[in-house]
Amino acid sequence: MTKVPLTAGLSFSRIIHGLWRLPDWNMTTKELLDFIRQAMDMGVTTFDHADIYGDFSCEKLFGDALAPEPGLRQKIQIVTKCGIKPVTKKYPGRKIKVYDYSREYIFRSVENALANFRTDYIDVLLVHRPSPMLNPEELAAAFAYLKQSGKVLHFGVSNFTPGQYDMLNSYLDDKPVTNQVEISPLCLEHFENGNMDFFLKERIKPMAWSPLGAGRIFKPETEQEHRVFEALTEIAEELNTDSVDKVAYAWLLKHPAGIMPVAGTGSIGRLKLAVEALDLDMSLEQWFRIYVASTGEELP
Repeated sequence: MTKVPLTAGLSFSRIIHGLWRLPDWNMTTKELLDFIRQAMDMGVTTFDHADIYGDFSCEKLFGDALAPEPGLRQKIQIVTKCGIKPVTKKYPGRKIKVYDYSREYIFRSVENALANFRTDYIDVLLVHRPSPMLNPEELAAAFAYLKQSGKVLHFGVSNFTPGQYDMLNSYLDDKPVTNQVEISPLCLEHFENGNMDFFLKERIKPMAWSPLGAGRIFKPETEQEHRVFEALTEIAEELNTDSVDKVAYAWLLKHPAGIMPVAGTGSIGRLKLAVEALDLDMSLEQWFRIYVASTGEELP
């Protein structure tokens, strides 16, 4: 699989494996290790996490799986996120969800991640959500310390608009290497808010979370979902594949911004379909048929 260079010394696999639902997959430690090995054999070497995933359990489950083969750590890229403090049984004293990007909280999140993953560095740490109380000077100072210490090699953002990215970038020594946002045939938000143009302008390769619309492309209910499902099904037939999800991934991969889909699946077969989408030769017209099916309107 072709690697996607993000900055000096850092490349991601074009297809990224997402671990958000890891506890739901009910894998043993050995089964998860086997899954990781099979993913790597297909060229998927980048793994996406967040501290809050699985009620703060996913990082450790992944680290426990890697423990028997520590040599694998040097062959993969670990991405994790921090900053969201949800209301959860784990922290019963919290009354509402808040976003915390204080120096102390970021440092604690990174130390927890290092312990959970059983590693001494994180490849990329993402700011999970923009916050109305984000202090960019404090965040920049925390990032600088973590990079100088070698605990985090690179930084990025998630769910940021162009203006929010530019604001934070103006305080940082190093440009954020990616922005993880929701992109799918059912979610065109970032075509409409200027982000896709911004990615191209700044040469930012975005990560796409929920690339299959949280599974809604398989079980359409709304008018938009039915239109998109019909377009995906027709194009799958034209491309000689019976996989609607493969066509949805190919739609993302076709875009010149270099979108990196995050395939959040516990099925190695489903992950294989995402990888095989790299070989689908989708035409420009087919791409626009899916786009127009999503908007419900002809191009102007």
